[in-house]
Amino acid sequence: MRVTDLLDPKGIRLGMSLKDKDDAIAQLVALHDSVGNLSDPAAFTEAIKAREAKGSTAVGQGIAIPHGKSSAVKKVGLVAITAPSGVDYEALDGQPSNLLFMIAAPDTAADTHLEVLSRLMTMLMDPEFDKTLVEAKTTDEFLKAIDKKEAEKFPEAVTETPKPATNSSYQVLAVTACPTGIAHTYMAAEALELKAKDMGVSIKVETDGSGGAKNVLTDAEIAAADCIIIAADRNVEMARFDGKKVIKVPVSDGIHKPEELINKAISGEASVYTHKGGAGSSSSSKSGSSVYRHLMNGVSHMLPFVVGGGILIAIAFLLDDYSIDPANFGTNTPVAAWFKNVGGFAFSFMLPILAGYIAMSIADRPGLVVGFVGGYMASVGATFAAPGGDSKAVAGFLGALLAGFVGGYIVLCLEKICDYLPKAVDGIKPVLIYPLIGTLLIAVVMCAFNPLVAIINNGISDGLSSLSGASSIILGMIVAGMMAIDMGGPFNKASYAFGLAAISNGNYDVMAAVMIGGMVPPIAIALATTIFKNKFTDTERKNGPVNYIMGLCFITEGAIPYAAADPLRVIPSCIVGSAVAGALSMAFKCTLMAPHGGIFVFPVVGNWPMYLVALLIGSVVGCALLGLLKKKVAK
Repeated sequence: MRVTDLLDPKGIRLGMSLKDKDDAIAQLVALHDSVGNLSDPAAFTEAIKAREAKGSTAVGQGIAIPHGKSSAVKKVGLVAITAPSGVDYEALDGQPSNLLFMIAAPDTAADTHLEVLSRLMTMLMDPEFDKTLVEAKTTDEFLKAIDKKEAEKFPEAVTETPKPATNSSYQVLAVTACPTGIAHTYMAAEALELKAKDMGVSIKVETDGSGGAKNVLTDAEIAAADCIIIAADRNVEMARFDGKKVIKVPVSDGIHKPEELINKAISGEASVYTHKGGAGSSSSSKSGSSVYRHLMNGVSHMLPFVVGGGILIAIAFLLDDYSIDPANFGTNTPVAAWFKNVGGFAFSFMLPILAGYIAMSIADRPGLVVGFVGGYMASVGATFAAPGGDSKAVAGFLGALLAGFVGGYIVLCLEKICDYLPKAVDGIKPVLIYPLIGTLLIAVVMCAFNPLVAIINNGISDGLSSLSGASSIILGMIVAGMMAIDMGGPFNKASYAFGLAAISNGNYDVMAAVMIGGMVPPIAIALATTIFKNKFTDTERKNGPVNYIMGLCFITEGAIPYAAADPLRVIPSCIVGSAVAGALSMAFKCTLMAPHGGIFVFPVVGNWPMYLVALLIGSVVGCALLGLLKKKVAK
């Protein structure tokens, strides 16, 4: 079915001015109703908004294509609006949308609407075509532009029998797939095809969309191809590529970096893929990388709260007068108390944010509320006996990790179970069923596991405490090295908690070793990007100087992107550098009464000149190891 067959001239409005996203939806639904596509506009509006709740259908580049299936739709239909001044439709690129199409389909329809969507996305990848539509003065001009483009991109001969390359094979093959299997799948495919055409490279792209795989790669084509590009954010069939050179990237790279991918494919630089699953296995990535991706989603959203709150707390220590009341250092003066409280507010969101965005990475928006609630319950130590929180059952960072992953998979299970419910309740699933039942289930899990996780946390702390009678230098090496093992993860947090416990017992040298251990990794990396430029990519070198500031502010997480990119070399280098700094801090008998703040709290560091020396030596050691271990980056 052609796009122009679905577009009624009465369902097109040009040059409109839209107030906001809700206004845009209302106007588009009204157009569908005016051409007789709907039996119940209100019910269809609910279906559209339920789809938007899962993620905006504005795909960027000024384009939005809301779509939905509902029993309120009489027949598959398409309407369009141009809004030259644009409207905020929550696009991925943050830009306003000025070209809007809305697809309506009965809930009993097959996947015709998905075919229409894929055709639209393929045509709209041409910016000049988009501009022509937005600037169209008449409905007839608008329709003729679409008809011409559709005939160019989808002639019947090509639709029925794809035109092969000259030698019946392709230099490069590709597979594109996004989580929803709709817009970005086809955007990436079109970007790769357009760029390959410009470069004179023969390519065939398989689109693994929600309507099933299209333009499927044959065994003969795979055998003859030089390389296969997998631009996907979800699982695709990989067993068929065993022994071939394969490039695996996110689907966004297929959209934004097609030339880079094609050049790498034809240069022969790609590595040979070895399939480790069964013949029918269909994994595009190992499960570990998925876990890491979910974890990083939580950490990346948590970091601003850590940075902002931590620096404000550090300023409070800097402005306070320790002599007034050592027990309340940080809140003795009104100004210091203000900074301390505001920073504390930011810090209090840390664990719920971590858990919430891990769950969201796993289950999309429905997982967010479940993760938030679980993370908060971990932070207060909620139990069945004390649902409001118990200080002895605070699960902390480990509990928030548990809440995030368990919460995300709870929602995924609920979604699978709800697939058996009538389609009439689709609209209330994300706003009622998932948050209600998901919150209840995560509450039960956290109340049951918070005491157990708290025991693990206490066990780690007790294990460290048992070392206090041994050499203080060895203790300093251990706690400082732990700060660099996972840079904000469980080991890091366990070491930091031990430092806090030591402060409460009047032992201030442990916290000094802990903080210096957390400062070394970012500074060592910043030094390495400055001195050993050929060991880092252009992006890493540009971002390197920021780690000077991160390290001096005691924000270890600044080193995470570098550790993630090359863990086998970066993490050991940072651990050794941190351990050396921690040992020297203990040897120099440095003390620290403030639990955070980096360079901002150096005025309250005991023997601060030698503390600076320890920091410098540890950072230089870490930098030297990075320069020695890391390989040169290929130009």
